[in-house]
Amino acid sequence: MQKYGYQLTNKMLVLNFTQVYCKSSTEVLNSDCFKDVFTGFVKHCRKHEKLDILKILDLTANPIEDFVNLFKLIHTFEYEEIENINPKYARVLKERGALYNLVEEFYDYWRKLERYSYIVAKKVEGGVQGGVFLATNQTFTEVILKTYRSISESIAGHKFQVYRQLPAGINASMLISYYSWAKEDSIYNQFNEVPSIESVLIRPPFISYTKKNKRTGTYPISKTNPLTNVKIDPNDYLCYPIKVGSALALVYFHKHFMTHGITLSNLFEAANLSDLENKKPELLYLFGYGSEESSYYYDSENDIYIGIAPLSDDVDYFGYMKKMLLTLYNTKMIKEGNLPIHGACVHIKLKNNTTKTLVIIGDSGAGKSETLEALRAVAGDEIVSMSTIFDDMGTFKIEKGNVMAYGTEIGAFVRLDDMSSDYAYKEMDRAIFLNPDKINSRLVIPVSTYYEIMHGYKVDMVLYANNYVDKEELKLFENKDDALNVFIEGARMAKGTTGEIGLTKSFFANPFGPVQMEEETRVILDKIYSKLFENKIPVGEMYTRLAIPGYEQDGPHKMAEILLKEIEEN
Repeated sequence: MQKYGYQLTNKMLVLNFTQVYCKSSTEVLNSDCFKDVFTGFVKHCRKHEKLDILKILDLTANPIEDFVNLFKLIHTFEYEEIENINPKYARVLKERGALYNLVEEFYDYWRKLERYSYIVAKKVEGGVQGGVFLATNQTFTEVILKTYRSISESIAGHKFQVYRQLPAGINASMLISYYSWAKEDSIYNQFNEVPSIESVLIRPPFISYTKKNKRTGTYPISKTNPLTNVKIDPNDYLCYPIKVGSALALVYFHKHFMTHGITLSNLFEAANLSDLENKKPELLYLFGYGSEESSYYYDSENDIYIGIAPLSDDVDYFGYMKKMLLTLYNTKMIKEGNLPIHGACVHIKLKNNTTKTLVIIGDSGAGKSETLEALRAVAGDEIVSMSTIFDDMGTFKIEKGNVMAYGTEIGAFVRLDDMSSDYAYKEMDRAIFLNPDKINSRLVIPVSTYYEIMHGYKVDMVLYANNYVDKEELKLFENKDDALNVFIEGARMAKGTTGEIGLTKSFFANPFGPVQMEEETRVILDKIYSKLFENKIPVGEMYTRLAIPGYEQDGPHKMAEILLKEIEEN
């Protein structure tokens, strides 16, 4: 349902605060949006047969109109006066306990909606009115809380003794503006009309439930530009300009996928719109259009790497947003002669002031993040600092005779199932939670800065994460060929993070670029690994045992102890 100033579904509400903004409880209760949300609540109660709520709703002839008006009366007058003002509410008012429960259920229904807002930026001397953007959202939260408390306390007949400042207003808000980059005669010209996100405000804990909770397959290369015949309605989309590694990416996402668009803010560095006027993107992703399968394409004429995903519940999982962007970037890196790494990298500073840059390579579910998190725990004071350069995807480049590591994302897309039980609680104030009570539950959390991931660190150790062999050791390879045999095979036991089952193999453990460009990648692999062995950099295989029942946490923890000893001794 899309009306002037807002868009409402049974899962999500998007408010355009530039068009419609309620500054008081009276404005909230008189708004069309309030009535539509209550209508959705009534349908929800009937669908799920909430008999106690339906019993009181059916005491009136027209529940939606009558109860919306009743809420206005309760907010304005004393509870005992309402029957005299409008006798038709006499039966409802006598059911005070049931009426109170209805209000609580409606309030919970409201808070379970994903609630977004956006404001069109107003340019002023010195920049955008960012302070107004923040204040507007804070005021709206206070108005919602005040409205709920006013009605609930009136029905209860007394003031609350305990007040909880719940995130009852907006979950996430955006400051948007417009900028142009495509020429008028270009097929990309229509994207100039899509509003772009300038700033994001998130009120944690941000929890979202999506239709899917795992990703399947890889992305095929399209033979033609998939955007050639695309015609979008700019009112249905938002653009998020971000930096994927060193590349400028414009992500155009359908409002149906608001969760995934907002979640990008925890994973990638936001680009500054003031620097982008007339500057074309290096990557462009249209997330949510048509019904064709996801694919990507290199527009050589304009030097833009393009991705497209359908407007379908089949891609309603953040992995589809993230992995296409990584595929586009990795393809660009391969064409430039660099090696995309599917793994994790940390820069460690020891007590004796020496530093080590450790890289762990492996496909999804191999135990990379789990082992590094365990390393933080077991190291204690032995490690002074441990900076994350990348948690999932990075790049190797040869510079001045050394293999250097660069990151792609400033955040981490972490699988919670195999992390320590307190991990989620420690990160609650910054994380975005996705399907937290399901298998393959995830959180997305910032772990580094853009400066850190783009600084470039000399690689000191490279390990392959083996999650299925029951060994308690760290094996170092003696030559390049033996190492490449293991790394290129890319074997791992699937952990339910994707649609794969059992022991699987993926070229260089990286289905996002190297698989699609295997011939070119093999040339780069030989060059990179030759340099590693030439420089006597330890290259080996570690055994996380993450896929072996009973070792989901003990395996990475034991491996972390072995790894710490190796780092300290060498």
